[in-house]
Amino acid sequence: MARQIASSIAALLWLGVSATPVQAGAAHYRAELATPQARATLVVRDLVWNCGAAACVAPKSNSRPAIDCSALVRQVGELRSFIVEGRALSPAELEKCNARAR
Repeated sequence: MARQIASSIAALLWLGVSATPVQAGAAHYRAELATPQARATLVVRDLVWNCGAAACVAPKSNSRPAIDCSALVRQVGELRSFIVEGRALSPAELEKCNARAR
């Protein structure tokens, strides 16, 4: 168990994202930010995002990925990419999400 937690934290740190014990190993979403984020933790709708300078990660929510992407963009601005379970949104999907930016 400790080895799995350490491995998850190391993976998140490698991605440039600070991990918290609650979120370690629970990343369903990964968003690469166009503008660095100052806050380490963001609560957007019902989703807790853990952010580093270049990216944020979050666990799975009950919303559709497009909804979670749009909600995050309203808080942090434009994204360079938005990945759901290892699959990046297409350029058209990402453009639609980024259109919601503040």
